[in-house]
Order: sequence, then structure tokens, then C-alpha cells
Amino acid sequence: MIETRFTRRFGVTHPVLNAPMALVAGGALAAAVTRAGGLGLLGGGYAGTLGAEPDLAAEFARAEGARIGIGFIAWALAKSPERLDMALALKPACIFLSFGDPVPFAGRIHAAGIPLICQVQTLRQVEAAVAAGAAVIVAQGTEAGGHGGARGTFSLVPEIADHLATRAPDTLLLAAGGIADGRGLAAALMLGAEGVVVGTRLWAAEEALTPPAAVARAIAGTGDDTVRTRALDALRGVDWPREFSFRVMRNGLTEEWAGRESEALARRGCLRADYEAARARGDLEVAATVAGEAIGLLHTRGKASEIVINLVEQAERLLAAQARPA
Repeated sequence: MIETRFTRRFGVTHPVLNAPMALVAGGALAAAVTRAGGLGLLGGGYAGTLGAEPDLAAEFARAEGARIGIGFIAWALAKSPERLDMALALKPACIFLSFGDPVPFAGRIHAAGIPLICQVQTLRQVEAAVAAGAAVIVAQGTEAGGHGGARGTFSLVPEIADHLATRAPDTLLLAAGGIADGRGLAAALMLGAEGVVVGTRLWAAEEALTPPAAVARAIAGTGDDTVRTRALDALRGVDWPREFSFRVMRNGLTEEWAGRESEALARRGCLRADYEAARARGDLEVAATVAGEAIGLLHTRGKASEIVINLVEQAERLLAAQARPA
């Protein structure tokens, strides 16, 4: 068993969380991760501001009493702040905020006695998370699927670990971005993290809400088959802040538009209807397969419990081997 400050503080067996992926991390996935010994997170996503999102309360109920947290995209939550009150009323294990200023929400979260987890991509964002009283900071590297920043996991994690050690030593650190097996967990611990947030590998789990065709496409691909761009958000008319780009698998739409970001921005929303129609019919040459560079480590779909246990057991073996004398 890998014990860290995170496992002790949150009362879990394994220092593994699933990313609270919008439209993907429903109650079944979150519950499966928790029951495997990690901490499951429900994706609250765009806080109801984007169509076709799963119902938050219904998905929380599908966890059937398992202790899970809820994650939101902070800039979207600011447009629908009542969703935070709805989430707090469910008494989740934590609130996980990404992609925006957590300070406006921190007071209500702390007043409810619920730990705040903040995901960051830069040192400047770390300062905002510390100011918000985050119990945990997640350093997300650019290898991650979906939205993120420009810094790589391998340098971002130890830099933030050093920063927190001197300025906020009680704040815990988790690593995210490109972590899909025990090698990633072992490496994250060596870099100074006290656990990991796993996205792409659990995006492919049987309990995830991911369309099977998207998983099959990812399993057949490699990390080279992903691209990070801002063009898709502009074309589909979703108001993401410019500091965040979007990692997806390459398809016909990215081949046409990746690299044409200024033009896409000028034509904001021009493909909104076509994009939504493509997603509804499952056309993956237009609708994005939202996955990270770790697709190159996917070989099967698998159950979330097996993924978590295999990841931890592999990390234990690697760390034990490292500790043995040469």
C-alpha cells in the first residue's frame, strides 16, 4: 500500500483520483474509483451552461452512497453559481475547481466544511489556489487530454512542490497529465506529488460515459495522434479563456483548423450547429475525441477498479525495486 499525506488526510487507501471529466465522469465511474480505494470525482463540468450535460444530482445518486467529490470548470461555474450550492447540498468528499479563479467560491466551500482541490497549470495559478485556501493543488501538465496549459508535467510538478514546501507546506500536491499506469504514479511521487489524478486511462474505463467508438479510436492511436489547439473552442462557440488550449485526437476538423487559431477566433461560433449535430450522430471526423497523449498507453478498455488496482500495484513494485540496494 502506498501511503501519503493525501491518503491519510482523505481517508483513502490509494493516492489515485479520476479526473472530473465533463460529459465523461459520471456517478458510476466515480463510485468505482472510490470502491477500488481511490477517490472518485463526478464531473460537474460546465455547471449546466453547456447543453447535453448529464444531470448532476442524478449522477451523484448513481454513486449509490460511495464517497465521491464533484468537479467544476470555474469560469463556467461563475455563470451559474447556484450549481455550487446544489453540489454542496449533496455533501461531496471535496469540490475540485479547474480553469478559473477559485476565490469567489472558496468561502461557501469552506463554510460547508468541504475540502477544496484546485487544479493549476502555472505558478501564478498556484498563488490564487493558496489564497483560496485550497487543501490540495493539482499540477496539470500539457500532456493531459481536454483543456490545459503549456507546461509539461515532468518540470511543473517538482517546481510547484518546491514552491509549496517553502510557502504553503500544509497544502498537498497531486500530479496530472500523461499518467496512465504505475510508472506515472511512481514518477509523480518521486517528483514530489502525493498522488495522481488520472484522466485518459479512466476516460476509457467501462464505467465512463465515453462513447465506445471514441474509446476504440483512442486505443488504435498513439500519443502522436493528439493535438493541442484553441481553434475548436472558437469554432464551436464555447467561451474558453485564451490561456487554455484543448487537447483532442486529430481528425478531419483539426487537420483543417489546427494552426488557424486567429481565423477561427474571427469566425467564432460558425460551426456551432454543425459541431453539435456531428456529436449527436457520433461523427468523430468532426466531433472531438477528447483524450490526452496517454492514449499510446491504452490497450484495452477495462473496469475502473482493475485500472486503479493495477496502477497502484505496478507503482508499488517499481518503488520497492528502487529502494532495494543495487
